[in-house]
Amino acid sequence: MKKTLVITGGSKGIGRAAAQLFLENGYSVVNLSRSGSELGGVTDIPVDLAREDWTQEWGREVADAVKGSDRITVIHNAAMHQKDSIVGIEADNFRRALQVNLVAPSQLNQLLLPLMKPGSSILYLGSTLSEKAVPGSCSYVVSKHGVVGMMRSSCQDLSGTGIHTACICPGFTDTEMLRQHLGDSEQVLRDIARSVTFNRLIRPQEIAETLYFCAERPVLNGALIHANLGQIES
Repeated sequence: MKKTLVITGGSKGIGRAAAQLFLENGYSVVNLSRSGSELGGVTDIPVDLAREDWTQEWGREVADAVKGSDRITVIHNAAMHQKDSIVGIEADNFRRALQVNLVAPSQLNQLLLPLMKPGSSILYLGSTLSEKAVPGSCSYVVSKHGVVGMMRSSCQDLSGTGIHTACICPGFTDTEMLRQHLGDSEQVLRDIARSVTFNRLIRPQEIAETLYFCAERPVLNGALIHANLGQIES
């Protein structure tokens, strides 16, 4: 059986860890990212998901990369996390975030669904901010709430196809994106770790293992899974 993973943003953090894990478990891996994964055996396609017309340039190459697959897993991992506020968010920046975080996943679904057989799966990366908000992350919060809605719509609209879906919502994971968003401050990272019941950040590998678990288990169809080590509620 030929199993293929198509993952967005598979060159860093959670995406790279997932690409590595699926490779180790016999999957062919296709990474859609502006930068390469540097993982042997991965097909890197330099897609810019911020472009509304990305499927016109790279769509055929993506489709060709999964041809002949008996099972396809799609992981919508790429995301844009801007510092912005409802008070002054600029329309163009808002559109760009929504394009990467919401519209591009929909475009990729439409591109690949005709090629996906029963047993395939579509997995979405949400966030703790898929169900709550913090100041200064308006576009990210809005789009991650939308990701949950897209997953739930996927579950309903794909009824009877044998394709299952889930949304995994990581907590504070030690990735380059988190560090950049927090100004790469070790003190802030330590403070964040203290807000988790395990008093540490999540390792990307832990989220990768959760994604693989979901990909292999159709019983989780429509599931919203919080993978956050237990956040302390104040």
